Amino acid sequence: MANSIEENYDVILAGGGLASTLLAVRLRERHPTLKLLLVEQAETLGANHTWSFHTTDLKQEHYDWIKPFIACAWPDQQLKFPKFTRIIDVGYNTISAEKFHAVAMERIGESVRLATRVTTLGRDHVILNDGQRYDAQCVIDARGLKTDLPLALGFQKFLGLEIRCIEPHGETRPTIMDATVSQKDGYRFVYTLPFDTHRLLVEDTYYSDGEDVSVDQLRERVKSYIAAQGWQIADVEREENGVLPVVLGGDMDALWRNRTETPPPLGLRAALFHPTTGYSLPDAVRAAESISNLDGFTTTSVAIEIERLSRAAWSERRYFRLLNRMLFRGALPHERVDIFQHFYRLGTGTISRFYAARLNGFDKARILIGKPPIPVSKALPCLLESSVWPPSEPVG
Repeated sequence: MANSIEENYDVILAGGGLASTLLAVRLRERHPTLKLLLVEQAETLGANHTWSFHTTDLKQEHYDWIKPFIACAWPDQQLKFPKFTRIIDVGYNTISAEKFHAVAMERIGESVRLATRVTTLGRDHVILNDGQRYDAQCVIDARGLKTDLPLALGFQKFLGLEIRCIEPHGETRPTIMDATVSQKDGYRFVYTLPFDTHRLLVEDTYYSDGEDVSVDQLRERVKSYIAAQGWQIADVEREENGVLPVVLGGDMDALWRNRTETPPPLGLRAALFHPTTGYSLPDAVRAAESISNLDGFTTTSVAIEIERLSRAAWSERRYFRLLNRMLFRGALPHERVDIFQHFYRLGTGTISRFYAARLNGFDKARILIGKPPIPVSKALPCLLESSVWPPSEPVG
């Protein structure tokens, strides 16, 4: 089919993941007459993902507009380690794949093209797999994490089963880490979310050097954990697996070099995610808010704003990359559980600020003070980011 210009838009977003969809929703709320087009190759927005965040990760005004997407919220959460179990009095929230798609389509459905692939992406147009071309003043690339970003990475990989139990499971709060399980392939923990009296998400997670995921093996480990808890499965309603980046270092100048020639990245492509946890929702909400506050929307103006957000986050989160280097380069895989066990003994305020990526000077000192979970001789080589970037050999 020959290319043809069908329609002009104000903003075109390539990719219908978390960051892109939230931006489209916020643009529609704040600029109702803006002509939007969001193109997603999957059949649903957000794909098959569950996003969680701590209530303290967001400012109240940001929480207020994201609230309709929240499927479940709990007033507290718990942790389980070999040496202690702890309840943390901080709210926890989850957005399910189903609710994310439903709420987003209710708000921007007329602007969404699903099951459609972008074949060509320019700064003022896109061409889709049906051959049609659409022009816009602003084009944004939000098609997920690229594998060739100039970043040194570790990986947080996971597989989860959303199950319905025959009998009530008895869980009343999220367990964000159960690290009492056997330690394999790095730091391993199981994560559980009780959606109601019979439904649970049970997720097996690894902080690992490699990104390969043995889906069959992880699925069996999840089922073994479920059986060990005494939960009997009536039905497996959904399966989810993925790999989140854990940033050790990198080159922000290289990430943004030549960006005047291509549409600006958004979300994971712009390194807008928590460098240690891989959580991306708080950054996605803040980016949507910041971009929607602009006076006008062109590829250039939006690129400048996203780059500003990305560089600011990179600068502010230098300390997190240091912790990640200690975790991945200073500790052997089976020692990593000791690092997390050491951290989660700290005060609730420090833990909350860690997840929100807003550590203060006292927090940073407190994390490293005391008996270190790894020897100083192993920690010292991790101090400089140059120890991992540029890489002396391929990373990951």
